[in-house]
Amino acid sequence: MHDFTWLGLISDKINHSNIHIYTAGLVVLFLIVATALARPRLKRIEERIIPEAKTSLPNLFEVAVENIFGLMEGIMGSNAKKYFPLIGTIFIYIFLCNAISLIPGFVPPTDNINTNFAISVTVFVYYNYMGIKENGLKNYLKHLLGPIIWLGPLMLVIELIGHLVRPVSLALRLFGNITGDHLVLGIFSDLTPILVPVIFLALWLFVSFSKAFVFSLLSPIYIGLATTHEEGHQ
Repeated sequence: MHDFTWLGLISDKINHSNIHIYTAGLVVLFLIVATALARPRLKRIEERIIPEAKTSLPNLFEVAVENIFGLMEGIMGSNAKKYFPLIGTIFIYIFLCNAISLIPGFVPPTDNINTNFAISVTVFVYYNYMGIKENGLKNYLKHLLGPIIWLGPLMLVIELIGHLVRPVSLALRLFGNITGDHLVLGIFSDLTPILVPVIFLALWLFVSFSKAFVFSLLSPIYIGLATTHEEGHQ
């Protein structure tokens, strides 16, 4: 399944142990170029009032932004706009990292645990930073001790474990699903190269979307918990 890759043709130093880095960089480059091409047209608001009849890059961006923002708004309310740039970017990035394997000769960066940990640690650092920024360091640390003083040490250990498990859970969940489904796709493509793989390609597209969706669903929940936790104690 990993014998041939297009990126491997560039240099013999690109192999399965590091190809996730180069593929992830390729996805980032694609997003930068796509954004640069779509942004000028999206800025002309008067022209975007009536959607284009045909599918275009700006239309795809609009559909993605509208749906992701709607999801976040249902979870975070009016705060969704504040945190949308990060969560929206994560969703699109993970989806493209997953879906790139639909192109023969490419492997998804998300089937490497290091890629997933990098994304999940970014979320972990961000929601803790925003929690401290919104509540202050004292109040943010205070909620880790719980409402009962004498249970503080025990609650601190439990809360710290819970927070540390979150990035691990996000990374492993994405890694397990993408690796397993990619393996199944490769096996069936080798066994029955005609017609049957089309079904699994459609399934893979759904999996690519659903895993990006789950990751992006949990991230605003964590941010919401971190930034609003202390409201009842103010």
